[in-house]
Amino acid sequence: MDIYVGNLAYATTDDGLKAAFAAYGEVTSARVVTDRMTNRSKGFGFVEMPDREQAQAAIDALNGQLLDGRPVRVNESQPKPRDDRRRGGGGFGGGRRGRGDRGGARGDRGDTRW
Repeated sequence: MDIYVGNLAYATTDDGLKAAFAAYGEVTSARVVTDRMTNRSKGFGFVEMPDREQAQAAIDALNGQLLDGRPVRVNESQPKPRDDRRRGGGGFGGGRRGRGDRGGARGDRGDTRW
């Protein structure tokens, strides 16, 4: 079972997260999510436990408890929702769609200049 752990202290490490859950059973992996630019914790992480009963026992026991001085929120991880807004690529759009007549080369305009 994949478990979401929120409200982590910035000092919490992967090993510390794993140790907290290992008291309730086998932990396959534990990862604190970090910012790519600063490499600083984002304050949440994920733990994977293969046994569903052990995972549920860990969730029940640790939700709301202090971990590194902060009360953590622990629950079963939900799949990341697919957001329609993410389809369009980002940035400044590109192309000339829907911009009206704003000048620039438009090919044959029907008038002769010279």
